[in-house]
Amino acid sequence: MIEIENLSHQIGGKPILSGIDLTLPTGGVTALIGPNGAGKSTLLKLISRHLSLQSGAVALDGVSLASIPADQLALKLATVSQEVGVASRLRIKDLVAFGRWPHTKGRPDKADHYVVDRTLQKFGLVDLQNRFLDEVSGGQRQRAFVAMAYAQDTDWLLLDEPLNNLDLVHARALMAELKRMALEDEKSIVIVLHDLNYAVAWADRIVGLRGGQLEMSGKVKTVATSEILSALYETKIEVEDTASGRRVWYYS
Repeated sequence: MIEIENLSHQIGGKPILSGIDLTLPTGGVTALIGPNGAGKSTLLKLISRHLSLQSGAVALDGVSLASIPADQLALKLATVSQEVGVASRLRIKDLVAFGRWPHTKGRPDKADHYVVDRTLQKFGLVDLQNRFLDEVSGGQRQRAFVAMAYAQDTDWLLLDEPLNNLDLVHARALMAELKRMALEDEKSIVIVLHDLNYAVAWADRIVGLRGGQLEMSGKVKTVATSEILSALYETKIEVEDTASGRRVWYYS
């Protein structure tokens, strides 16, 4: 469980998050949604400790995040940010293998190589494994970074807009895999999403932010309603329950 208490954050004197109190329960897929500038990415960076806390507290299973050594935290949380700086002349297989570093400290064994090979298969990267990052498309690169986080084999997976640059086939495949990981591997996944239909179709819970404030949090069936989503985005949104699941309409 991740517990967030009275969390506030500023950048250049401008408030980005204000007084966030939120509990992210263990297990399942939690989608962070909200308009641009809502503070979703900042919240994820504070949870993953990619940004330093300015005000408030974050605890993982009752232990202050600030007190957990970096090497131990890397065994508990894996993160994929929007901005990832790595050498472009790095092969995809080597990138995925970096996910094993917290376990191996640079000395992988057969079990680690097996995890990397299985991960490449799972994310459809086998045919691309010997290609350099600057030789593949943005979507393929994105899948490789998510695969690296998966190979890290942590209880928590934090993903900041991982569907960016993915086509429909690979976006759906990734969401299906994340749902499977949550159900079968008992992973806890927090994902920033812009497409509401992916959120309502695949997430178990939704957290809605707007203007740095927590607007709502709860199970999809409870909070993904026309009234609540329309208020969150300040635009007309219609929610419909169909035979294949809940759908969101906001294009017309």
